[in-house]
Amino acid sequence: MKRTFNNYSVKDALLFSQRVGQLSKALWKSIEKDWQQWIKPYDLNINEHHILWIAYHLKGASISEIAKFGVMHVSTAFNFSKKLEERGFLTFSKKENDKRNTYIQLTPEGEKLLLKLLEDYDPTRNAVFKGALPLQNLYGKFPELIEMMTIIRNIYGDDFMEIFERSFNNIDQNFIEEDGKIKKKEDEIREPVLEGTINERSGA
Repeated sequence: MKRTFNNYSVKDALLFSQRVGQLSKALWKSIEKDWQQWIKPYDLNINEHHILWIAYHLKGASISEIAKFGVMHVSTAFNFSKKLEERGFLTFSKKENDKRNTYIQLTPEGEKLLLKLLEDYDPTRNAVFKGALPLQNLYGKFPELIEMMTIIRNIYGDDFMEIFERSFNNIDQNFIEEDGKIKKKEDEIREPVLEGTINERSGA
């Protein structure tokens, strides 16, 4: 007998979840390869690069926030952050009003490294970008991924999507393209965005 829940059946749920799962696995395989090739010249792995990215957009980010927004275990976030600290790209600190959490922040060398990586980005070496080009050519824009973002929001919550959107808005507003390279605006003065923990920022 066909069982239904609200407006879907178990069969519908199975087909959807497996379709998403298998497509995501195939997509990640390509993304992982391109991501690794992009950062390889700087002796970074994907987790380390992601930590640098999050730390840049979350000034004063805690290790728990790095773990949450980097979708990694807290111990993974801490261990790779320590490696970045040893290389001079991050600093660790505690706050007077929050001794329990460890916070990290980019050093000038860490920011310089991240900006150089952005400048080195080459879209012709990105398979996902090239896979989306036919859609861009047809519709005049890249897919906005609204449905995927809604699914992620329902899984990880509004805080996750807030940081997701803020990081890309920062790139859009504070960086320019010169001779096919992504560069930070020279007159940009970065405000202390999202200082403190998520609970502190929301007033919880």
